[in-house]
Amino acid sequence: MDVKIRKATLNDVNTISNIYALSWKHAYKGIVPQKYLDELKSDFWVSSFENRIKNNIITAQLICENELPVGCVAYGKARDDKFADWGEIVSIYLLPGYFGKGYGQKLLQAAIIDMKISGYKSCYLWVLKENINARNFYESNGFICNNDECTCEIMKKQLVDVRYVNNNIL
Repeated sequence: MDVKIRKATLNDVNTISNIYALSWKHAYKGIVPQKYLDELKSDFWVSSFENRIKNNIITAQLICENELPVGCVAYGKARDDKFADWGEIVSIYLLPGYFGKGYGQKLLQAAIIDMKISGYKSCYLWVLKENINARNFYESNGFICNNDECTCEIMKKQLVDVRYVNNNIL
């Protein structure tokens, strides 16, 4: 089996968006309202990724198994002014059939290495408070919840994200 990570381009935005949609439908079952997940379209993130990649707002990398993209990490300069000199991991998503294969770990490490090269010494990310699997994953990789919270609403359901920080990505 051939597993490679490569930088995503504008040609990959449809693939990335599809990975995100399928991952959301699986990983957020019981957290995000089911009606929202059922209606989530595979092209939901296309325009966002087109803009962010084209304008160098984020870097996205795809992990491919035998040339088939099965996961994506997106990261870049922190979006929060309080963390101005930090990097931020915006998201990591995998196709559901590829959970538990270590691919999330590979994507996280690729993003951290790239952020180190870019000069960041620390990074953070947001995780849904109810997403215990993701929280355990990040904690096992040296991230610590700093108890910052951000709330959003999807279909009248309040969702809380918690911030995880890694002060030493050197």
